[in-house]
Amino acid sequence: MTEFFIQENHLSTATRTIVKDADGRSLFLLVGHWGRKGNVLSLYAMSGEIVASIKQASVIFGRKFEIYQGQAKVGTLHKIFNWPGDFYYIKQLNWAVHGNIYQHRYAINHFNDRVMTMDKATLLTGDYYVLDVTQTSDAPICICIAAIMDYWLYNRKKDRKPSLQIRFSAE
Repeated sequence: MTEFFIQENHLSTATRTIVKDADGRSLFLLVGHWGRKGNVLSLYAMSGEIVASIKQASVIFGRKFEIYQGQAKVGTLHKIFNWPGDFYYIKQLNWAVHGNIYQHRYAINHFNDRVMTMDKATLLTGDYYVLDVTQTSDAPICICIAAIMDYWLYNRKKDRKPSLQIRFSAE
């Protein structure tokens, strides 16, 4: 397994996010925007080559994200259900994402084979998300999936429609 480190609270923000290895070397740069249909988050190798990207495909009737490796679409991530735990599926890859999304402790499986695990770690330089990826070639897609999970976690409150409030003022 290969470990990848992402500074906590930087994964789903609109800022630039650096993905590092266990030795602290920068490997990938994640940039883009979230929130509207058509928005894209792109993952670049430090050489400048785009290795993966995520496109927000739907905002109504449940969010869907298209995942690309290089320029080729490899799948669409859908939320299946969230009780008793979150469960997401990428049909084209036959990957299932399950676990405790709220605590950033989850796994990606291809049937019974583990593709990735996500956890947290505290290092001297701060708090990090740690992605343990079984095959290094899957790392770009796994990093993109981790960004989607983080986005869904921190934007759940925005999904709720505001309730109608009537205010009376005394004049």
